[in-house]
Amino acid sequence: MQFCTFFINDIYFGIDVMQVQEVVRFQEITPIPLAPLDIAGLINLRGQIITVIDLKCRLDMSKELMVDEHGSFNIILCTGLELVSLLVDEMGDVVEIIDSEIEDTPATLNGNIRQMLYGTYQFDDSFLLILNAEKVLGSKGFMS
Repeated sequence: MQFCTFFINDIYFGIDVMQVQEVVRFQEITPIPLAPLDIAGLINLRGQIITVIDLKCRLDMSKELMVDEHGSFNIILCTGLELVSLLVDEMGDVVEIIDSEIEDTPATLNGNIRQMLYGTYQFDDSFLLILNAEKVLGSKGFMS
C-alpha cells in the first residue's frame, strides 16, 4: 500500500494515496458562518468549490482554527460525489508499506484520533499514524 504522508503538530500521518486527488499549497479560505469548528471554510480550486476540514481540529489536536497562510497545505480527497480538502501543516513523501506490517492503533491514544486511525507503522527513525479516510470524512457525512 502507498500512503501520502504529512505532519500535524510535528506528528507524522499518512493517508491512502488512492484517495488523494492532489496536494496544493494554501488557498484562500472563505469562512462558513455557523459551521462546526473543524470546518475551516471553502476554497475555490480552478472553479470548483471545496469544503476544507481543519484536520488538526477534527482530530482533537487543537480547539482553535489554525490557518497558516505561509505553511499550510490542502490534501484534496475524492469522496466519489465531491472533493474535500484536509488542511495540514506540512507535506511528507509518498511511502510504500506492506499491509501485513501495519500494526493496530495503540490503546494509549484517546479521543477522536484513535477512532479515525487505520493503524500504525514503525520506521527505523519515526512512527507513522495511518488515517482511515472514510472515518475522518464519514464522521461529518462527506462519504457517500
